[in-house]
Amino acid sequence: MEQHVTPCEDAPPPLMYRVERPVFDEAYLHTQLLHPRERSPKTIRQRLAQQLHCSSERAKAIALSFLPILTWLPSYPVKEYLFGDLVSGLSTGVMQLPQGLAYAMLAAVPPVYGLYSSFYPVLLYTFFGTSRHISIGTFAVISLMIGGVVVREAPDSMFTIQALNGTATNTTVFIDTEARDARRVHVAVVLTTLVGVIQLVLGLLRFGFVAIYLTEPLVRGFTTAAAVHVFISQLKYLLGIQTPRFSGPLSALHSVMAVFSDITSTNVTTLIVGGVCMVVLYCVKDLNERFKKKLPVPIPGEIIVVMVSTGISYGLSLSENYQVDVVRTIPSGLLPPAIPDFSLLPNLVTDSIAIAVVGFSMGISLAKIFALKHGYSVDGNQELIALGLCNFVSSFFHTFAITCSMSRSLVQESTGGNTQIAGLLASMVVLLVVVAIGFVFQPLPQTALAAIIMVNLLGMFKQFRDIPALWRTSKIELAIWLVAFVASVLLGLDLGLLVALGFAILSVIYRTQSPKSVILGQVLDTGLYCDVDEYEKAAECTGIKIFHSNSSIYFANSDLYLNALKEKTGVDPVHLQAIQKARKRKLKKESAERESQNHKSPQKMSAVVKLDVELGVTHEVVAGGGSQNHLEGQGNGQVAETHTESDSEETRFLEPLCPVHTLILDWTPVNFIDSVGAKAIKLVIKEYAAVDVCVFIAGCSRTLLAELRTLQFFTGVATPEMVFPTVHDAVLHSRRRTAPPTIPAIQ
Repeated sequence: MEQHVTPCEDAPPPLMYRVERPVFDEAYLHTQLLHPRERSPKTIRQRLAQQLHCSSERAKAIALSFLPILTWLPSYPVKEYLFGDLVSGLSTGVMQLPQGLAYAMLAAVPPVYGLYSSFYPVLLYTFFGTSRHISIGTFAVISLMIGGVVVREAPDSMFTIQALNGTATNTTVFIDTEARDARRVHVAVVLTTLVGVIQLVLGLLRFGFVAIYLTEPLVRGFTTAAAVHVFISQLKYLLGIQTPRFSGPLSALHSVMAVFSDITSTNVTTLIVGGVCMVVLYCVKDLNERFKKKLPVPIPGEIIVVMVSTGISYGLSLSENYQVDVVRTIPSGLLPPAIPDFSLLPNLVTDSIAIAVVGFSMGISLAKIFALKHGYSVDGNQELIALGLCNFVSSFFHTFAITCSMSRSLVQESTGGNTQIAGLLASMVVLLVVVAIGFVFQPLPQTALAAIIMVNLLGMFKQFRDIPALWRTSKIELAIWLVAFVASVLLGLDLGLLVALGFAILSVIYRTQSPKSVILGQVLDTGLYCDVDEYEKAAECTGIKIFHSNSSIYFANSDLYLNALKEKTGVDPVHLQAIQKARKRKLKKESAERESQNHKSPQKMSAVVKLDVELGVTHEVVAGGGSQNHLEGQGNGQVAETHTESDSEETRFLEPLCPVHTLILDWTPVNFIDSVGAKAIKLVIKEYAAVDVCVFIAGCSRTLLAELRTLQFFTGVATPEMVFPTVHDAVLHSRRRTAPPTIPAIQ
């Protein structure tokens, strides 16, 4: 015979949870059960001595935290890591070259400065950074923000020169590009110095947490808007037309209008070269994505495009024969260090703060992703210090601000990079080009660099897919994404970031002022309490309302909390007090009318009621008859009560005003309370007490209770006896308090 065994037969018995204890309140817990540790407060001198004490262990810990390379380099596994780091470094360096040249155009400085920015910061980050996989260097968003500031401080109009054209009446206006570029380099360098100082100071002050205010939807909406700005800025290079560069609010719209107004002068050769480069790059990226598991290293599409387009430009003399704009002069070697012109600082403070925060948020977010994937940790404060040192020190060598690049970091990690040795090798590749073969790239068409930039924006434009996903999951985060995108596109990246950050903070305030408020009910035969509207097994306790609101209580939402309490429970003390006063007035009026009627016609009284106090028996004297004993027909031990009309009215007055006798405030989600919130709660407790409704508080954390004691909450109507550690404690106490007294049976 076959036996069918159900899964339940083999299941282990459920784990039981049995606790039997008295019902606790805060007065008992604080005085009898919990005894705080006695800690003598430390003086300021003791605290300073503790913070500033020096020992060999402390010095070693500080050195290791400041130079993270010392934690992994001595134990570097050469056989396991060196080959992967070598391949990764060469691949990243080959990718770093064209991106450095291209992103310099976004920063509105000559291309060679992009190569400088791809060498010095990468070298420094190897020693001071905590991430092992991110690729430091030029990045499109930061470069564009720098370009906006540079163009604002050194516009073309400052360097226009009028030259006579044969006669005194004919003049030609042209731009002194050499002076303009020199001025723009000065602005970019000073801006980078200030960005480095801000990041360094924030890191030393342990302000690494500032990145949490740039939430992911905000960053993704902002970077998508930056991609739109970058794409628009490269249209003129792709088409080969000459248009001014705009900055400030509506600069994107002005740039688009300028491009379309001059589109008839498009250089066809430039467009063809740029279009072919874009197609090749897109195909190479698609192949790398499809066959990334089979390819040992990604195909270096950017360097292929740069080398081929440079060779074609040199062979066909595109610059002379077809008026295609090329990179032109790339000086060989490194420039000597120089002190920036700090007279420009006052105009750049606001912009430098925005660039510093955005650059750090980009770096730390990507660093945390790789750290989580590979099982190590990154220090946000040290990352700020590392980026600050990279920007500050490198600015003396003529670089512009940097951060990590998403595309290069993915290449560095996917090609086998294990440590920043890969970044060090990438910087050596850039150094080789700068020192030895930089002149080779002088015929490189600018349209090829524009194509590289535009195709690399593809990943950012894919972030538009966030919109339907956020629509399904979180409307508030969708609003943050859209505000960050629209504001950054229309107002510019600096003002757009400020607006987006303000909106994100307002959304937090909105959430605290629009919490979800529910009434809890007990799940049968358990100590669990859940939303009665959501779960059918949760039933309200008779005469008890348990109010739960997932927010703290402070000045901005205390009134909203109380309004939600009255609305959800249906118990409004003001309304009940009005009913109570109306009952009193009605009773007083009826008593007055009855007394006046008795005074006017005393002869019409048909009976006199006397009460025998000793016997507890009511006798009624009837005109024309004897006395009638109301004890007739009553058994032994039974007493019949006769109520007059006045007694029945008094009984009606003493009836409860509402069926709810207890309110329990579940403060499990409450993190903090301020003085305004504490006063509001005490006031509502007093109002409910006036209509015979008790208010209990349950689920307070010890931190919150300490705040309540500091605020002197437990005075007057509020006492520790009305605070319970759990909702179930409060419910059991309420049932015990309102249970009818037990009358012993008469033997």
